[in-house]
Amino acid sequence: MKACVLGAPAEVSTRPLQLREFPPPELRVDEVRIRVSACGVCRTDLHVVEGELPTRRSPVIPGHQVVGRVTELGAGVTELAVGQRVGVAWLHRTCGTCRFCRAGRENLCESADFTGWTVDGGYATEIKAPAAFTYPLPGDLSDLAAAPLLCAGIIGYRSLKLTGIEAWSGARLGLYGFGAAGHIAIQIARKRGAEVYVCTRDRERHQALASELGAVWVGGTVEQPPALLDAAIIFAPAGEIVPAALAALDAGGTLVLGGIHMSPVPQFPYPLIYRERAIRSVANNTRADGHEFLAEAAACGLRTRVQSFKLAEANQALIALKHDAIRGAAVLLVDD
Repeated sequence: MKACVLGAPAEVSTRPLQLREFPPPELRVDEVRIRVSACGVCRTDLHVVEGELPTRRSPVIPGHQVVGRVTELGAGVTELAVGQRVGVAWLHRTCGTCRFCRAGRENLCESADFTGWTVDGGYATEIKAPAAFTYPLPGDLSDLAAAPLLCAGIIGYRSLKLTGIEAWSGARLGLYGFGAAGHIAIQIARKRGAEVYVCTRDRERHQALASELGAVWVGGTVEQPPALLDAAIIFAPAGEIVPAALAALDAGGTLVLGGIHMSPVPQFPYPLIYRERAIRSVANNTRADGHEFLAEAAACGLRTRVQSFKLAEANQALIALKHDAIRGAAVLLVDD
């Protein structure tokens, strides 16, 4: 197999990923082997590559939005078939026994593994994954179009869930940052009947795409929307946005922080959070989130916008992502 490997964290401008050859990974009894056809490029990959997330495996193959086809089954696998198209997401495996797993909150598992961080990921021609954490994919999306659903989509879906909005028709939702997750979340929210207000700094790509996807208003990152919001989600990893987003919330509104890493949040005055405004972070996802999201995405006709790169261009894709040069989502097209 071939894979783009990170030997040690470094600035993406130094192109730290190296394309190398490896023997195929050995399967455990509960795992499947997957021939990778596409892998989304996520900002979390950038955090892994540049060391903003602590090193958990070294060297490591990044990538956790993996689409491919099953080529081999572990001895104990019965729920999948050879040749089946599947996806592999960020949550790779949980213990199943800790207090969080027992309470149905496996996203908070105390000893979870994560694809492309603690175990090797999908910037490769092959990957192995536990069958129980592998998702059958809807057939009406191409491999390239389906890849961003496996993290940008699932995390966007969980972020929408944590807003606390129950009556979506006419609800006012703010999105801060409009990359891969934002351009998927807006489609779900609008299909549910919400009005979506988008705050993002890039006019040429991100603001234009937000307007194209039906935002009722689009402005700069810290510009105040023309109406108070029932809830907002920050997808950008920028803590300095938090005070501006709180100022845009109506009383009782919730601000959801949708990333695994964020720069420091500055001090802000208490009135910004008074009147029962709340801040919540999103930590990973459950498998239920993934299955629920994929079903809703298929039902609402969700379509991703992607820019494709070859596997050997993984460094280039990460550089483009870091500099907000992607309209929608970046995806590696993997071939032999």
